[in-house]
Amino acid sequence: MTFRSQEEKHELSHLYEAKIKNMGNAGRNGGEYYTPRPLIRAMVRVIDPRIGERIYDGAAGSAGFLCEAHDYLRYGLKSDEPRRLTTQQLDTLQAHTFYGKEKKSLPYVIGIMNMILHGIEAPNLVHTNTLTENLADLQEKDRFDVILANPPFGGKERKEVQQNFPIKTGETAFLFLQHFIKRLKAGGRAAVVIKNTFLSNADNASKALRQELLENCNLHTVLDCPGGTFLGAGVKTVVLFFEKGAPTRDIWYYQLDPGRSLGKTNPLNDDDLAEFVALQATFADSDNSWRVSVDDLDRETFDLSAKNPNKAEAAPLRDPEVIINEIETLDREAEEILEGIRGML
Repeated sequence: MTFRSQEEKHELSHLYEAKIKNMGNAGRNGGEYYTPRPLIRAMVRVIDPRIGERIYDGAAGSAGFLCEAHDYLRYGLKSDEPRRLTTQQLDTLQAHTFYGKEKKSLPYVIGIMNMILHGIEAPNLVHTNTLTENLADLQEKDRFDVILANPPFGGKERKEVQQNFPIKTGETAFLFLQHFIKRLKAGGRAAVVIKNTFLSNADNASKALRQELLENCNLHTVLDCPGGTFLGAGVKTVVLFFEKGAPTRDIWYYQLDPGRSLGKTNPLNDDDLAEFVALQATFADSDNSWRVSVDDLDRETFDLSAKNPNKAEAAPLRDPEVIINEIETLDREAEEILEGIRGML
């Protein structure tokens, strides 16, 4: 498929991706298929893939990560003209750069079409359940230089699938995170979206996975996304940026604050993430960013909660039982008042 210009390609792509969003948002799993493109572009810019590196998404959905990575490599930042590449580089970009897997039929078909629409004429997208692979069988040739992904969260995997992983858990997203760590080459780079509860969950699997991430990877950046970033998802998320092969020493956190409530009519945009991308390049401190040394973490829980020391914490939510008891007390008081009024009539 040939496009007269990058602008024309983007126009067609945006029309098509609007249909992707509508299909994804139509059912219960609305946020599962579609990741906001501004967030994907920021993740790609931070990871900074290069031609010759193999890029992988094991939960590809509509292939948004692979398509945006392709545009970054082919066109650069906000450029209408493609980069000048050799014939060999173009062949590498087309056939030996982008790899993905998707379990569900609808997003798989959408992903294939989306990659072709973006100019990837030979999509290496496989229709399969990624989590059925046994990690013990992986060889070096199966590993990748770059991983960009937003695995589905909230799902539960059966026991036989869990047996493929060293850390047993039914949580789909946690199994995917193990898969991505194993799939990275030494020195490989990853950016993975995950529920923010992963940072502080007290269950054994979460603690073991955080320890694995800190000890075998350099978790250098955590992007804390506000509620409403993912339409229809109903949960808050973070993006984990890490490199495989060296332990974590310091973690740079950035708390994304667009200054408004995000939603269907007011979605995330590229400007909202501009400061994050700029500050991340030097891990600079600001009102929204700070650093934490691994030496200061609790070595039993490996709690990684994003607590901005530069801002006062919001008042903690009260326990539901306390609220219910207060309602019952007020109801009794109201009934007593009504009884008194009735006695006066």
